[in-house]
Amino acid sequence: MANDALKIRCAEANDAQTIADFNIRMALETESLHLDAPTVLGGVRAALGDPSKAIYFLAEINGAVAGQLMITHEWSDWRNGDIWWIQSVYVHPDYRRRGVFKALYQFVEQEARAAAVVGIRLYVERANVIARRTYEELGLCSSHYELMEKFLK
Repeated sequence: MANDALKIRCAEANDAQTIADFNIRMALETESLHLDAPTVLGGVRAALGDPSKAIYFLAEINGAVAGQLMITHEWSDWRNGDIWWIQSVYVHPDYRRRGVFKALYQFVEQEARAAAVVGIRLYVERANVIARRTYEELGLCSSHYELMEKFLK
């Protein structure tokens, strides 16, 4: 893949269906989870309409969306700065192992540095060995924190 064929850009409102479809595929593929399509599409549209909720970045190859990731924000009072969370990572199967996520990550890290972000975090499914290895190769490491959650809806 020639580098000039790969382009990273911010998602726009007309990308909502593609992003929602990628999110649904990712949940099924990684967690065998069937998401409600209208709920996901509504969530994507809400984020695209309000950058304080999230920002999506898309990787395109020759005009086709090859991959995505979403950034959300966490304020750290300990560090007096913003932490960017990488979420909703998905690379279409036709484009895997071709540097799509690496390009997305490097773009986001560059943007984060320019915005004086103090850290980057992401969730990774424990059993997803390929993803873990990819993230480690980009300099991410396991945290001493363990995630706990309780969904209210």
